[in-house]
Amino acid sequence: MGLPYIPTVIILCSVFTIQSNAQDTVTAPPPGFRCTNPTTTTCNSLIDYKLPNTTTLSAITDLFQIRNLRQLLGANNLPLTTPKTQQFNADKVLKIPFPCLCQNGTGISNHRPIYTVVPEDGLYHIAAEVFSRLVLYPQIQTVNNIPDANNITVGQKLWIPLPCSCDDVDGGPVVHYGYLVPAGSSVGGIAQQFNTTETTVLELNGMTNSSELLADSIIDVPLKVCTTSISSNSTDYPLRVPNNTYTITANGCVQCQCNAATSWVLNCQSSGINLYNGRTCPSTRCPGTAFDLGNTTADSGCSLSRCSYGGFINNTIYTQLTQESTCPGKYHPSGNGSSGLRWSFVLGASFIALHLVRL
Repeated sequence: MGLPYIPTVIILCSVFTIQSNAQDTVTAPPPGFRCTNPTTTTCNSLIDYKLPNTTTLSAITDLFQIRNLRQLLGANNLPLTTPKTQQFNADKVLKIPFPCLCQNGTGISNHRPIYTVVPEDGLYHIAAEVFSRLVLYPQIQTVNNIPDANNITVGQKLWIPLPCSCDDVDGGPVVHYGYLVPAGSSVGGIAQQFNTTETTVLELNGMTNSSELLADSIIDVPLKVCTTSISSNSTDYPLRVPNNTYTITANGCVQCQCNAATSWVLNCQSSGINLYNGRTCPSTRCPGTAFDLGNTTADSGCSLSRCSYGGFINNTIYTQLTQESTCPGKYHPSGNGSSGLRWSFVLGASFIALHLVRL
């Protein structure tokens, strides 16, 4: 009796796989999030990745071709000392940083990650199991111009089109975040969690009402970023850092963190990282002051002065003294930078006069 039972199970499994694949074929939307900018633009984005098995940070950086472990650590607000061998259990959700390319009304990852086909791979397995349904297999098929989804070869390189966008939202800069919707979520709850509005989330995702929200789907959530004072000439402009994340910039010399619980002003300081090959970091002192990058001092009334990061140009770390309001309900500094801040005339004049001294 055992012999007839085995092929029955095989047939049922085959039917289930075919139905699953067919369903993806029917319902798969075009890859990517919406981009409205008429010109081709690039930016940095985030997306949730639910680990299919117990794995290490090293394996994740390899799979998504994240160029530096610090990028992954910063996106998840993990300590800089976290080793690449750190393990996380299956079903843990981590934020994946990746470069976004917006063109022709659609945003997808900028030719990264690239996945190499291994023996017994299939497009459905790659999309659903390796990449945890961040994309559907017909979307991989489309961007890689694969005529037959059942015909891929070992060693073939596949571009995985993660959804993203570079659009400003509600008139301001954001980081677009591919958010994995937990069961029991509502659009209003998600909007409140990420400091946006229900209307904005619905519009970005082409939904008419909250009933269209699906558990375990990836939706576009705009993350507000901390206010910066970065020069438009800086190599890291625009430096968009969302709440509860940090980034390492200026060739590893500067760490900038966004912590809205304290302030919506980007807080940058020396990273303290030991650089390779005996390299050293330029000085981060504000011109004409005794302040180093990130130092603050209380002024009269409800305001403070901060030595703020102004950018990185020609191996020079630019800094400047800014004023911030600490009055209840106010957090905007006076300054001028990528988020439209206004520097005081006196400080601006000092900045020019000193030519942002090469430190």
